Amino acid sequence: MKVRKGLARAALGGVALLAVALAAIAADAWPALGKRAEGERRTRMERSPQWKDGHFENPQPLWNDVWGSVTSMFDSSPNLGPSEPPPTVAGDRRRFATPPATGLRVTWLGHSTALIEIDGHRVLMDPVWSERASPLTWVGPKRWYSPPIALEELTPVDAVVISHDHYDHLDHSTLLAMKDWDTTFVVPLGVGAHLASWGIPEARIVELDWWDRTRVRGLDIVATPSRHASGRTVIDKDATLWAGFALLGAHHRAYYSGDTGLFPAMKDIGERLGPFDVTMIEVGQYNKAWPDWHIGPEQAVLAHRMVRGRVLLPVHWGLFTLALHGWTEPIERVLAAAGTGDTVVVPKPGQSIEPGAPPPFERWWPDLAWETATQHPIVSTKLD
Repeated sequence: MKVRKGLARAALGGVALLAVALAAIAADAWPALGKRAEGERRTRMERSPQWKDGHFENPQPLWNDVWGSVTSMFDSSPNLGPSEPPPTVAGDRRRFATPPATGLRVTWLGHSTALIEIDGHRVLMDPVWSERASPLTWVGPKRWYSPPIALEELTPVDAVVISHDHYDHLDHSTLLAMKDWDTTFVVPLGVGAHLASWGIPEARIVELDWWDRTRVRGLDIVATPSRHASGRTVIDKDATLWAGFALLGAHHRAYYSGDTGLFPAMKDIGERLGPFDVTMIEVGQYNKAWPDWHIGPEQAVLAHRMVRGRVLLPVHWGLFTLALHGWTEPIERVLAAAGTGDTVVVPKPGQSIEPGAPPPFERWWPDLAWETATQHPIVSTKLD
């Protein structure tokens, strides 16, 4: 009897410890999860042409090969991340004291974070300064190197633009650090609820549907269609919208794809808003088992042509391990796919470049084995 009571007490103790651990994890993650839209924000979302049956939908649904996703986990690249941090270009706000000579300058900070200086305006795209792309501080995809430019060393920006609410694009800690900035936060429908819950004033949040535009201190910012998804928990899938963005200055135009598969309306983006002096299109974190979620390198080059881009700056690679391909594979495949009429620039993380006067090409990443488009094709579905 004493043995049974001892076992029972041990079991109860284990359950209590597990409950305490789960409560601690929930407390750590809870603020970063954000908040669901309600009230007038929710009403506006429901009026969107993209809203159907209680959530947002793509015109071309995302296709998934579930079994292929499972089996691919046993065939990952041996080079998922760098063996040592890749070279970066450190800097501070003094770098931005002199305006770009051409009127357009892009500073890529790794993955999809970029500072765009365009015709006297500064826009920060998908800022992520945290160590992990995760709601938790101790687990989740970890960045390969420290931010090349400290957040407090950034020059003041006119707008912070966020493409969707996945953790590698909408970073809770970074937004908390920005909540008192004198800037405008431009986001797709519904994402503003997260920002407001983190203390960003509603007056500085602008939410856009696809093809909506806003003017921030003389710069037009247009939300463009993309083909992706959203969600920060297992129960809020597609509860907020996802988008790309076009920046339309007095003399220059820039396009950022956000996360996306290939879709026919990219031609519409080019016809309505292009040509673009620079396109920042995602090229990494793909798999043939889910080809509609991320566009892949070859289709990124095709998208660059569809939106009528002049210079392609590949993004969504070079910082986190979020897929099973080698870390250098995206850029190798982009360069292999680019034709004689395609100009591709590949800055080091933290490097500032002017698309109108690009620097000499430099291969700053190591020469590693990678799979070709023939070996691992990424072909989005429902393109016709």
